[in-house]
Amino acid sequence: MTTKQYAALLGFLFAAVWISRDFGDALLCLLGAAAFYAFAAFATGELELGEVQDRLRGAAPPSSPPAPSGSPRRRVR
Repeated sequence: MTTKQYAALLGFLFAAVWISRDFGDALLCLLGAAAFYAFAAFATGELELGEVQDRLRGAAPPSSPPAPSGSPRRRVR
């Protein structure tokens, strides 16, 4: 299945739970699915908790060292 097909299936299941129960139950189903997805991603090594914490804190990703200032020096022989 493609990502779009999974999204369509998730939307269908959300609507089915919403119709048969209520909106709160449908949201709980989505939260449970997200939690199990995150756990599976962590278990397979696709998700690193340090990266998640950095994203939640709004920390900037590591960047390359700053460019040297001033004019470039020429080698004199």
